Amino acid sequence: MAPSSLQFGQYPPARRTLLHLSDTHFLAGNALLSGRIDTAANLGATIEAIERMSVKPDAIIVTGDMTDLGEPEAYRALRAAIDPLAARLDAPVIWVAGNHDERPAMREVLLDEQPSQEPIVGVWDLDGLRVIALDSTVPGWHHGDIDDAQLAWLRSILSTPAPLGTILALHHPPLPSHVPLFDILELRDQHRLAEIVAGSDVRAILAGHLHYSTSGTFAGVPVSVASATCYTMNLTRPAADVNGMDAGQSFHLVHVYDETITHAVVPVGEAATGDYFSAEWLERMAVLSPQERLEAFSRKRT
Repeated sequence: MAPSSLQFGQYPPARRTLLHLSDTHFLAGNALLSGRIDTAANLGATIEAIERMSVKPDAIIVTGDMTDLGEPEAYRALRAAIDPLAARLDAPVIWVAGNHDERPAMREVLLDEQPSQEPIVGVWDLDGLRVIALDSTVPGWHHGDIDDAQLAWLRSILSTPAPLGTILALHHPPLPSHVPLFDILELRDQHRLAEIVAGSDVRAILAGHLHYSTSGTFAGVPVSVASATCYTMNLTRPAADVNGMDAGQSFHLVHVYDETITHAVVPVGEAATGDYFSAEWLERMAVLSPQERLEAFSRKRT
C-alpha cells in the first residue's frame, strides 16, 4: 500500500491534486534585480523540490508572469524547463497570463497558437474538477482588469456546475494587500467578478502577482496566492520599504477534497531533518488498529 493511499484520520484521500506555481519571471538574459536573481536556477530548484515529493498531480497551474518582458526567447527557455517536468508527471500545464507577459508571444510559444492580443482563457476538465483560466492582464499596463466579454463568457460557463466544482486561476488576486505598490497594481472593478462568482460552484481562486503567499476570501470563496519562484517580497521590512529578496521561494500543493480544498505552502530548498518518519513507519502504523495507533503515537509518555 502506497503511503499516499493510507487513511488514518477522518478524511479519505484527496480527489485531485494540483501544483500551483507563480511568477517565474524568465528573461532572455536571465537576470533580475540588477543581475542578482538567477530566475532559471531558482525555477530549477523549484522543479527539484517538486520531484523530491514524488507527487502525481492532475495539473500544473502557473498563475502568470512567466516572463519579465514577454520575450519569445524567455518563453522558450521556460517551456524547455517545464515541459519535461510535465511529461514526467504526466500532467497538463495550465498557463495563466500575467501583467509582465505579452499575449502574442505567450500564445505562439507556450500555447502553439497564432499570435494575437485576444485574452488568453481556457477551461480544463480534470475528471470532474473544472479549472478556468482567466486573463486579468491589460495590454500596456501592469494593473489588472477583466473585460465585459470575458465576464460574460465566465458567467455562461458557470451556469452549469461541474461534478467536483470549479477552480478559477488568474494572475491578479481579488484581495487587499498591505504593500502600497500592489494597491496601485491591483485587479480593478472586483465587484463585477464577485457578482458572477457568488453563488456559483467556484470553490477556490488561485492567483499570483504579489510575490508572497497570502490568503483570504472573495465573494465567499477562498483565495490562495502562491509566492514567486524567482524572488519574494521581504515582509519583515515596513510596508513602504518592502522590496524583493532572493530567498523564501515556494509553491503550493493543492489538495481537492469533497468538502474542502487545502493549499500547502512548500518551501524550495533542502535542510536537515530528524528522519523519524518514513514510508516504512507509515506501513507499521497501517497494520495497527485505530486504537493501537493512538496508543503508539498519540499518547504522551511521561
